[in-house]
Amino acid sequence: MTACAIETAAEREAVTRTGFTITADGTYAARLAGSGDALFPERWTLDGPEPYAVPLPLDQPEERDAEVLPLADGRVLINRRAGERHTLSLLYPTGPGTGEIALGAVEAAELTLLPPAPDGASAYALAPGETSTAVWLVAGGAFGPERVADVPGRCSGGAWLDRTGRLLALDRRQPGGPVKTVAVDLARGGAVTPLLQITDESDDRLLLADADSGLLLIRSNAPGDGRDRLGWGVLGSLWPVRFPESLRLPDALVTPFAVQPGQVLTPESCAVALRIDGAAGSWVGVWRPAGRRLHQLAPPTGWLAGSGTFSRDGVLRLPYETGEVPCGVLRMEAPRDGGGGGAETFGLRPDAKGVRSPGEGPGTEPAQQEHAGGEPCEASGSPAVCKPVPLQQAPLTGRAARG
Repeated sequence: MTACAIETAAEREAVTRTGFTITADGTYAARLAGSGDALFPERWTLDGPEPYAVPLPLDQPEERDAEVLPLADGRVLINRRAGERHTLSLLYPTGPGTGEIALGAVEAAELTLLPPAPDGASAYALAPGETSTAVWLVAGGAFGPERVADVPGRCSGGAWLDRTGRLLALDRRQPGGPVKTVAVDLARGGAVTPLLQITDESDDRLLLADADSGLLLIRSNAPGDGRDRLGWGVLGSLWPVRFPESLRLPDALVTPFAVQPGQVLTPESCAVALRIDGAAGSWVGVWRPAGRRLHQLAPPTGWLAGSGTFSRDGVLRLPYETGEVPCGVLRMEAPRDGGGGGAETFGLRPDAKGVRSPGEGPGTEPAQQEHAGGEPCEASGSPAVCKPVPLQQAPLTGRAARG
């Protein structure tokens, strides 16, 4: 999720958890608010003329390890841990108080909520075990929490690959092996398909996916210099993963958190919002694959770092909180790159599979238009879902001058 050499697994984990979760359609958000031990869930409404927050406290304060996730109908899912038992409830405002609907419990040493599902009505969670990881439907089912898939290996992460909530990408580590992202088909009983396989030995993780364009933001050590690099690819594309030099900052962590939606078949034009963490604090980056230029921007004071959404027309919305403005959203138009953009170096290992090696062509190139391709969608009674393509197998035909 970052291109920084100093990053460790613990630092990546800390950066990823912002504590502020936004629904897939951008209408609601939720977090644990308060201070010290006096914590309570709080829901933000983001789709009106002005944002506003509604506290959802109960009789007892929440524990710091409780998780909250907003649904598209305005209710907030909360996951509370008590030993190896996780209880799940839906919270909603009832005039001056807070209503609660108990959904049930899951017996597991760990249960982590996945990012909000595309339909806004369902919620899923991961429960890693000794040899496999269970995927639970924890909200939106008919009879409480339901185990819907069991994936061999230990899984983490989580990104939705389609708008129907059928294909879920997970980062999986098999015993003694590297981390590889797989696609889990929840409509086929959890059938697992390899998704990222850049080299046999590399750790390949999916950070963010955009269902409209197919744009994938990837972290991998495949370039072979012993460091994780931030790269991009396209779901179902014939082109290999690229690792732009512009996304590699010295002594800083770079983490994508939002992609401009609605750019169907033009992933190279999508604006990507990035959280940049350095010695001076956290700030915002905006980058496009075609532009190859990282714009670094000052965030609003009190930015809830690592959170925000893009509109279809490229307006970035950043939530913030200050003493004067307890619930605010700054709107800024994503900067345009202009011109042809700068050159970028890919620096790939000579033996990398599914990516072009330096000896096969120039290491830099000017910006060129590139369109998403891929396999046809499955024909079935359920909504069409494009098949993931293992990016290790991406052919390089028709691009002799690309690097």
